[in-house]
Amino acid sequence: MIADDHKLFRDGIEALLNQYDEFEVLKGAGSGKELLQMMENGVAPHVVLLDLTMPEMDGFEVLKQARKKYPDVRFVALSMHDEGQYIAKCIRLGAHGYLLKNAEEEELYKAIMEAAKGKKYYNEEISKLMIQNMALEGDQFKKLSDRETEILQYVSEGKTTKEIAEMLFVSTRTVETHRMNMMKKLDVQNTAELIKKAVQLKLI
Repeated sequence: MIADDHKLFRDGIEALLNQYDEFEVLKGAGSGKELLQMMENGVAPHVVLLDLTMPEMDGFEVLKQARKKYPDVRFVALSMHDEGQYIAKCIRLGAHGYLLKNAEEEELYKAIMEAAKGKKYYNEEISKLMIQNMALEGDQFKKLSDRETEILQYVSEGKTTKEIAEMLFVSTRTVETHRMNMMKKLDVQNTAELIKKAVQLKLI
């Protein structure tokens, strides 16, 4: 489904998506209120492309209400706003992606496909804006210690726990403890995510 108060824009996106066998555009909605009414009446999309600034009910309110009522529906924000606070708010409200309205067709396709799989999609530009906003907010990430930063650098270079321990004259258990603390501080689940987040935050 496509929710946007500009019919010409909705029609354009629908025509574009109808070129793909993977997609079927069910309906278009001109407001958040209309979108939720359609869903309550039985229209069941896998993915919704959601404008944030609409009359009657904006995209943020849609996300608030829909994540409780329709937890299986994936929402991808499609907006003209490139401010970090918009992106961060969408993420906090459970959006599976955020695209600017000037995005390329290939990126739109990728975002929808990723969202349909239950994955999150934010390109490099959006990720940077989001991180900048978090920094301005004094984000939730705790600062790494000097020793943690040192170990993180070695981890990013592909060195093993044993190698790092030998270089720093500490036990492997100490290195693993630092690694676990870093993952907790940066809110990631594994080493690959740790390195990716560290790069995004310019920690390495």
